[in-house]
Amino acid sequence: MSDLPAPEPLPADAGLTVAGLSESQLLERIFPRLIVPEPAGGPEAPTSLLLGPGDDAAIVAAPDGRTILSIDTQVADQDFRLQWNNGYRTSGYDVGWKAAAQNLSDINAMGARSTSLVVSLTMPPETPVSWVEDFADGLTAGIRELGARGCTVAGGDLGRGRELAVSVAIVGTLDGKEPVLRSGARPGDTVALAGTVGRAAAGLALLESEISVVELTAAQRALMDTQCRPLPPLAAGPAARDAGASAMMDISDGLVRDGNRMAAASHAVLNLDAAALKELAVPLLPASELLGADPMPWVLGGGEDHGLLATFPAGVQLPAGFTAIGSVETPAPTESTGVKIAGRPADAVGWDHFAD
Repeated sequence: MSDLPAPEPLPADAGLTVAGLSESQLLERIFPRLIVPEPAGGPEAPTSLLLGPGDDAAIVAAPDGRTILSIDTQVADQDFRLQWNNGYRTSGYDVGWKAAAQNLSDINAMGARSTSLVVSLTMPPETPVSWVEDFADGLTAGIRELGARGCTVAGGDLGRGRELAVSVAIVGTLDGKEPVLRSGARPGDTVALAGTVGRAAAGLALLESEISVVELTAAQRALMDTQCRPLPPLAAGPAARDAGASAMMDISDGLVRDGNRMAAASHAVLNLDAAALKELAVPLLPASELLGADPMPWVLGGGEDHGLLATFPAGVQLPAGFTAIGSVETPAPTESTGVKIAGRPADAVGWDHFAD
């Protein structure tokens, strides 16, 4: 007979909140959901996880000798709302998916591949247990369906607090290659975009509107879905690295704001093409026409699509999924670095966590 204590019985689900479970009981419900299934046909990449959930710390292999690290946090009523103005209720699945997507995108933006992540979940006692289970399901589904081959959930932490908050720390590998930094853009390079911009911002505007979610068309719902469950182009990061990208970064705070960061790091000007930007606004028309809003601020200032902004040396064929949207220039002696649109300085728009 084993000397280990018998598992605590799990209460019935009806109306159950986290206050009704012990930590070990809640973990019993979460752990099985954090196993990321292998894709059909077997694993596409070897797992780096040597020791997963259940011990004091995880053990992750780093055969490359270098480790790529990033972390992101979502806080209720700051980064998402449980109840939106248009009647949509944010599910745990949504928050789990978004937690996976935004962290996977950061590793992708370095031209690297995600290998494992750990999760810290802080919850008020009234949080339904079903919401936590949905969160775990959304996290693993995001990893799998976004194509993060070989990435696993290594463990995490549960805590009680006044606000619902999720933090994910993620680890990646360069697979023996060199990282792509935001500081490498050079005059004459092509500025290119992979993925989308503006769609999550349009979706946010729909969520914050008074137009009921049940009245939205399929195209409008798709924009809303981009805000709740982003689709970062994870194959594009390593592809850009292999194609010789000179600079790259995740667009998390807006095309102009993040473009300004790349321009400053590279001591350059990113001159974006007005016609290319107008093309990016076309998919946003279902929301802009419904709300009577100009879609261009969404294109220039919306970041939660988690597209990739990259630059490539002149003459390099852009890898699949990238579209040219401008060029890199040398700042004039009297001007600073930054983003221009058709040669004119762009207004500083985008997300700032500490702005009013």
